[in-house]
Amino acid sequence: MPKLLLTLLCITFLISSCKEGKNEIPTTENDLIEKPEFAIVIHGGAGTILKENMTPEREAAYKAKLEEAIMVGHNILKNGGTSMEAVTKTINVMEDSPLFNAGKGAVFTNAETNELDASVMDGKTLNAGAVAGVTNIKNPIDLARAVMDNSEHVMLSGKGAESFAEEQGLELVDPSYFFTEGRFNSLQRIKDREKTELDHDAKAAYYDTELKDYKFGTVGCAALDKNGNLAAGTSTGGMTNKRWGRIGDAPIIGAGTYANNETCAVSSTGWGEYFIRAMVAHDISALMEYKGLSLQEAARIVIQEKVANLGGDGGIVAVDKDGNITMEFNTAGMYRASIKSNEDPADWYL
Repeated sequence: MPKLLLTLLCITFLISSCKEGKNEIPTTENDLIEKPEFAIVIHGGAGTILKENMTPEREAAYKAKLEEAIMVGHNILKNGGTSMEAVTKTINVMEDSPLFNAGKGAVFTNAETNELDASVMDGKTLNAGAVAGVTNIKNPIDLARAVMDNSEHVMLSGKGAESFAEEQGLELVDPSYFFTEGRFNSLQRIKDREKTELDHDAKAAYYDTELKDYKFGTVGCAALDKNGNLAAGTSTGGMTNKRWGRIGDAPIIGAGTYANNETCAVSSTGWGEYFIRAMVAHDISALMEYKGLSLQEAARIVIQEKVANLGGDGGIVAVDKDGNITMEFNTAGMYRASIKSNEDPADWYL
């Protein structure tokens, strides 16, 4: 019996020693990389955004506003705030700027009105809120969050959504608040062109080139906070010259916005009809969950293959549960910025 006991003690000691040794030595290079405590990524729209088409002043204005927006979210996360708070406050900055097709800078419908959409999703609870076709809400992303937090619904639209906003005490504005000369002139150019008699091929070429940009401009944000919770949000004025109450992907949970603590948080921008058909934001998460793909590979497949094969254009920004960030697009450009807790702010990518 003593001999057996001694043998068991020796085996136990050896197993314990092996475990301790294993813990002391990293098994992969990733173990040596410091994981970020938090991370945030934003977009201000995708399309044929080329440097040669931008004046230095206009480029500087976009960069400054993107920097302002992402700093708001970065500071919230740095100080222990939630990913949802970071997402909504960051998007507020872009909604309040005439540079982006959201809030103040929303494009015009065929009826020369502004109809705004937005959505948010909480990766911890999978709760979500969205609004569509609102006309007098200063910050639609705040109304989307109110729908999520203070109602039993996920999506409200039109007058009903506006009544709910009033009950919630959100800031309402006269629809004239959304008027910007540049957006209005863009609508008039499209209308004038539509009156011109073109043969079928010429009209198709026109819509494929000159009108393509008017499908873009959505703003969005995805964030990971110090508690490991993900959130995403998207806000837009939709498509210039849209009719009949058209709604794109931005307020559609799973298409324009998705967040799940088990995988990632995603915000989309692009040609909404295709992003709805492809359920872009959720599809990226599903590829990670069911196939074990990385965020980068999942985003590449969805944007460069699935959406592109359908004929759609656009992109996404996303962050996964480990703080990895991707900004994938199949257009000529996309306004974007990102920063992690373990990065120097001077390394922002704009």
